[in-house]
Amino acid sequence: MNPFPIIKTERLVLKKLKESDWETVLYLRSDEIVNQFVKRKKADTQKKALEFILNTNLKISNNELIYWCITPKNETRMIGSICLWNFSEDRKVAEIGYDLDPKYQRKGIMNESMIAVLNFGFGKLNLEKIEAFTQNQNKSSISLLINNQFQLNKERFDKDNEDNRIFELYRPAANNG
Repeated sequence: MNPFPIIKTERLVLKKLKESDWETVLYLRSDEIVNQFVKRKKADTQKKALEFILNTNLKISNNELIYWCITPKNETRMIGSICLWNFSEDRKVAEIGYDLDPKYQRKGIMNESMIAVLNFGFGKLNLEKIEAFTQNQNKSSISLLINNQFQLNKERFDKDNEDNRIFELYRPAANNG
């Protein structure tokens, strides 16, 4: 991903993570409300947040993931993130992940971000399927996925988290030709 793919939507700019985003990273990866449905390594100090940023950008350089900071247009402050990661060996399947500062939730921001990233994944990366692992009690995430045409795969389970459900979205037929 060189140059890094900056995505602009009506209200947002999805851009590369910078060291100066460490305070938001710390908040998003350590706040109890943001993380109530997520099992992940916390970044609850400046040092850990900076290590997360360094590690994330290294993985971007190695084409292991694409991690976008969500920022409102005409602002520089990161308010959330969305990523494509956990690519299959043949690069046809990826997992989508996201988080958002609760102050910005219920305003359509994540939906706008997701639509842009889905279009990028299917249109630019030529993915065949995008998956999302979400906790079964995370009603907002489930609603977001269903609104974006993801389907629950009742046959698959997350071996690392029995509370997760796996949703899948196959490339729309219009993009196949």
